[in-house]
Amino acid sequence: MKIYDVSMTIDKQMQVYKNKDEKRPLIETTRDFDTSTAMESRISMDMHTGTHLDMPLHFVEGGKTLDDLDLNRVFTKCRVLDFSDIDDKITVKDLEKKDFGDNRFIILKTKNSYTEEFDFKFVYLAEDGAKFLEKKKIEGVGIDALGIERDQPNYGTHKTLLGAGILIIEGLRLKDITEGDYILAALPLKIKGVEAAPLRAVLIDEI
Repeated sequence: MKIYDVSMTIDKQMQVYKNKDEKRPLIETTRDFDTSTAMESRISMDMHTGTHLDMPLHFVEGGKTLDDLDLNRVFTKCRVLDFSDIDDKITVKDLEKKDFGDNRFIILKTKNSYTEEFDFKFVYLAEDGAKFLEKKKIEGVGIDALGIERDQPNYGTHKTLLGAGILIIEGLRLKDITEGDYILAALPLKIKGVEAAPLRAVLIDEI
């Protein structure tokens, strides 16, 4: 068995969406050994910073929150599909070429994983691709971008997926992952009533 950490490292200088300062995590020391007998720290960060899970409430008014998450959906078999040759967006035509097997959680690997700088032209999932995944009754989709879509004024990808109850994981790091089947373990922090949460994601190759 081999475990791959596919999470982003939380750090002040990490890649954040559109390089927005308000998305950067703030990590501060609240006690240290100069003034106390112990070391303690505090973190303040956006729920959508780094590797994170989107729940339906993110784009669906009245949608399900993290309270409603069945952990079996994020500790599950999955298939990584490699789209590293695509420069713009993953469409229904691209997805139709792939074999999904019996997997209900799909992870999209792209060239996004090969840079640690935010790319304003990151590869994303097009709305027609999202509708294709809905028809295939996919239960979750992950991608190695900090957004699963860009430059779509109606947010069609998010709304299609989340409206169908399909979970979204954004901010994966997949450079060292080859196409194939894995066990996904992506457990979010247990926070009440929220639309998203940071998580530590790993892929397990049972070999």
